[in-house]
Amino acid sequence: MQTTHDPERQYSPLVLAQTAKAMDIKATVYYLGTGLKILKPGEAEKIKLGSFPSVKEMIDKAMGMGVEFLVCEASKRMLGWEKVELIPGVKIVGAATLNDLVLEADATQWF
Repeated sequence: MQTTHDPERQYSPLVLAQTAKAMDIKATVYYLGTGLKILKPGEAEKIKLGSFPSVKEMIDKAMGMGVEFLVCEASKRMLGWEKVELIPGVKIVGAATLNDLVLEADATQWF
């Protein structure tokens, strides 16, 4: 789950999703809140920390591995985006989708 557009917090969900796929585990990254800002074309390319690849490269690698990228419709509306262009490969879904994913995983969510 990605809830922010802070550069320092972009890598963990992507590293964990890539690791899950390498372990043959289904992986989904769900973007909500201001995290959606990273998915606008040109934004992820601007973030590169330390020796890691850019966030765009990390997203591309994760997508190439089969990680699913979901975007919260309610968060899109919260940001005032009636219509918005996002990077290819993301799917806009309702907020209940996150609850369903958590229930299917028999997990809890926290922010």
